[in-house]
Amino acid sequence: MSESDHEAAGRPRPQGQGGDESLERFGYEQELRRTLGLRDLLVYGMVFMVPIAPFAIFGVVFDTAKGMVPLTYVIGLVAMVFTALSYREMSQAFPIAGSVYAYAGRGLRPEAGFLAGWAILLDYLLVPTLLYVTGAVALQSVIGGVPQWLWIVVFVVFNTSVNMLGIRTTAQMNKLFLLAELIILAMFVVLSVIAINDGKNGAHWTTTPFYNPHVFSVGLVFSALSVAALSFLGFDAISTLAEEVRGGRKVVGRATLLSLCLVAALFVVQTYLAALLLPGRTSLPNQAAENTAFYDVARIAGGVWFKDVVAVSSALAAAVANSLAAQAATSRLLFSMARDGQLPRFLAHVHPTRKVPERAVLLVAVISLGLGLGLVGQVGLLSSLVNFGALFSFLMLHVSVMFYFLVRRREHTYGMHLVVPLIGFAIIGYVLYNADSKAQIGGSCWLVIGIAILLVRKLTGRSTELKLDA
Repeated sequence: MSESDHEAAGRPRPQGQGGDESLERFGYEQELRRTLGLRDLLVYGMVFMVPIAPFAIFGVVFDTAKGMVPLTYVIGLVAMVFTALSYREMSQAFPIAGSVYAYAGRGLRPEAGFLAGWAILLDYLLVPTLLYVTGAVALQSVIGGVPQWLWIVVFVVFNTSVNMLGIRTTAQMNKLFLLAELIILAMFVVLSVIAINDGKNGAHWTTTPFYNPHVFSVGLVFSALSVAALSFLGFDAISTLAEEVRGGRKVVGRATLLSLCLVAALFVVQTYLAALLLPGRTSLPNQAAENTAFYDVARIAGGVWFKDVVAVSSALAAAVANSLAAQAATSRLLFSMARDGQLPRFLAHVHPTRKVPERAVLLVAVISLGLGLGLVGQVGLLSSLVNFGALFSFLMLHVSVMFYFLVRRREHTYGMHLVVPLIGFAIIGYVLYNADSKAQIGGSCWLVIGIAILLVRKLTGRSTELKLDA
């Protein structure tokens, strides 16, 4: 019987295909439409992480890593693999929407789940806003006659319209966006290889961007780690689509690891070529040079026209493609928490035809539009707040893995369920400890608000219990 036949007959799909029965064990009904396969999740994860993300931050990473940018991304991949493995383990144990909120709530305690969900909401709610603002800044530099606030309105309206049409439409748009980004990236690779072979700007083939003995140090590696780990945030959002996936419990975990590795490979290739086109340098002269570093490299490789193409592509990848995926992920997290009564239940409403949590999508749009218009140009402030929530929730994820598998299930899988999460916890803890002070203060205030909400719920007798697997 096909997926549509099962839906028409009103019966759940067989267990193991990600059907209704797996949700019934946790007290839920299948409300969202299961249409996504492994390829769709790979595309979604890659679009969320943005294959051309180094275009925008290359200069900052270049200065931090003393020119060893590709090494930084290799370190970042190694660091984040441990968190990705923890996501894989929990997504198989709890194949439901909600990501780390569901994992901590069922792996530890419901209260821990609320705090983990509340923490990552800070990341998810602010990411679209940050992307809209950065995109507007970049496009205004190319098309000066259009004000930044108008770009923000256009971005919000477009992404909300696509997400409201349904997850299948969102998935199709993600494929188009990913294809466009890969075409631009391929152009950069080809033009850069030609430029290096021709010796433009004194460029030549060398492994120095991976290891420069004159500036390398252990301290430098740890400094680079703080930057690199944050570059990969977004792979975790794949787990928010767990209830729209067909193919069984393992699909989400596979997509999480594969998308992380694929994007890391693209990061390493493009930053290696870009670093080669800045031969002999271990720093940039000033902040302005940092901000335009990759675009200047693109000019060296392909000329002024290609510099403009790369700048516009970077802006649209963030403000349209990345924020489209971010809005979808945030709305699913809101839906999951509202369904459990942890947030207002009206957010759990699903459109009867399109099978989209439409009220959650609209709320994300309203918040993004309000914050975007109110914080036009405030890229630094938004950036300092975005990362805290994700990192804190990652810490709770690793603790959840250890407690759930070793204590609750009494398994003896110490390698995967003790060593891996312990290493992941240490890495994320280090990055969080060295985070910007604004991020630490703002994130801590957000957590205090979450704790206050949780205490009010407990004092008023509202249940926080979540059903575990039957």
